[in-house]
Amino acid sequence: MRMLMNVRMPHAPFNALVREGTAGQKIMRILDTLKPEAAYFTEHEGERTAMLIVDLADPSKIPSLAEPWYLTFQADVDFRVVMTLEDLKRSGLDEIAKNWT
Repeated sequence: MRMLMNVRMPHAPFNALVREGTAGQKIMRILDTLKPEAAYFTEHEGERTAMLIVDLADPSKIPSLAEPWYLTFQADVDFRVVMTLEDLKRSGLDEIAKNWT
């Protein structure tokens, strides 16, 4: 199942790693391990944020996706199920609507 991981990194721990010169290599290590389909970096509500698209084949894998961020950056991690346009086309949305109108 395709998931959007929203990873928010608090300032103090991340700033300390930036000052040490290790923040970038730590991010790359996590990304190399997780192998997301896509990774974007932005600001969200004033915090450094990574938004990743990952494949979650089994819910028991959630810790393997989230723990590297928790342990490395003291990050907050949220997961959301997402679909591609192709997924939406296969969803049968029009048929579902007929049952509810």
